[in-house]
Amino acid sequence: MLERQLIEYCAPTLASLKTANLFNYRYTDEEELMDSVDDWNSQMAEKGIFMSVLRMDGRSALIYVCRMSRLERDMRQPGTEDFLRYCGYEDLNPVQALARLRTKLQAEEGFPHEIGVFLGYPLGDVIGFMINEGKNYMARGYWKVYTNVGETVRTFEKFNKCKNVYARLWREGRSVRQLTVAA
Repeated sequence: MLERQLIEYCAPTLASLKTANLFNYRYTDEEELMDSVDDWNSQMAEKGIFMSVLRMDGRSALIYVCRMSRLERDMRQPGTEDFLRYCGYEDLNPVQALARLRTKLQAEEGFPHEIGVFLGYPLGDVIGFMINEGKNYMARGYWKVYTNVGETVRTFEKFNKCKNVYARLWREGRSVRQLTVAA
């Protein structure tokens, strides 16, 4: 089941088109889930992919799958460091920033809106979402778009095509590992 959800929700990250994806995963045994995450990380580290459980609630886990090298690059983009510091991130090392995000997710109700930065969304769209409280967007797809609409819609189309191709290849017998592009 985890493999199916990785294909369904994380194909653009596995294909190295997107920094990260996030999905909810229903589990029955916490220890088994954590063992699966550890196993995944040991298998996929060489491909530059990292999986983490950001929050657990009942029998549902919020799972984050990312390319750490892309996250590190995204966090160095102009304005992003200042934005994250404004949002309460003191250490901008990606591992430490993810630990802070995890703490915020576990402590707060809802999502800290800066999570968009960790998912590879353009900073202008993350800030636009926050300022507009999720309203007044110009387009919607993988996120709500406030800037560069044409370019972002084309990006969404690439992501959708990737999801469809990965789903087909997975149904035909390719494993998630085989479908994951190396860093």
